[in-house]
Amino acid sequence: MRLEGKVALISGGARGMGAEEAHLFSQEGAKVVIGDQRESEGKQVEAEISERGGEALFVQLDVTSEESWANAISTTVARFGKLDVLVNNAGIGAAGLVEDTTAADWDRVMEVNAKGVFLGTKAAIPALRQAGGGSIINISSQLGIVGSDHSSPHYQASKGAVRLFTKNAAMQYAKDRIRINSVHPGPIVTPMTETGRSNPENYSRMLSKIPMKRYGRPEEVAHGVLYLASDEASFVTGSELVIDGGWTAQ
Repeated sequence: MRLEGKVALISGGARGMGAEEAHLFSQEGAKVVIGDQRESEGKQVEAEISERGGEALFVQLDVTSEESWANAISTTVARFGKLDVLVNNAGIGAAGLVEDTTAADWDRVMEVNAKGVFLGTKAAIPALRQAGGGSIINISSQLGIVGSDHSSPHYQASKGAVRLFTKNAAMQYAKDRIRINSVHPGPIVTPMTETGRSNPENYSRMLSKIPMKRYGRPEEVAHGVLYLASDEASFVTGSELVIDGGWTAQ
């Protein structure tokens, strides 16, 4: 098993890519903590993992709150004895052009997508250091690398912030054997993309940008995250793993 003996905390773990990561990590031997505000869905993931013989725990987590992060980390360590892996998966989408975006819209997306990653990383570092090192995986987007005329400025700015924050933190904590990398998924079949996928015009436009002519599946992202969480990636830090069907290759 690729994560045997490891303890992982996944923010936004109640559904979509986060839930897929939680299930895969458990199958690979990790004890998994599911951090989310969606209690019923999070507890369902916890129950499903437990039913299959894994060890999982749901914790309430507001990624914009420093206190909430501190509680999630301390609960993880109290229950499982340590923390080896953090996946900063939680995030929200957005729509609109620059002129359509209010300051409140901008602040909300940046607070969740960028500040949430910062707070999670900051909170996890002492526990990872105590464990002798570990891995942080920050979920960005292909839109954190390239521009798009149909994407919102605040979403793209937030994901670009995650990309460069990851590199900065990777440089600072390599000496502590803490590896920090970003993952950049393209369009994935998740609840967050459901509205866009149900619009034929938008769906067609998205497919036109993907050389593989389909949306990705959550498990295709989860396997990339698994690699970065595992010891197989022991010499990988500050990197960008792009899983986008070829979007950024054009």
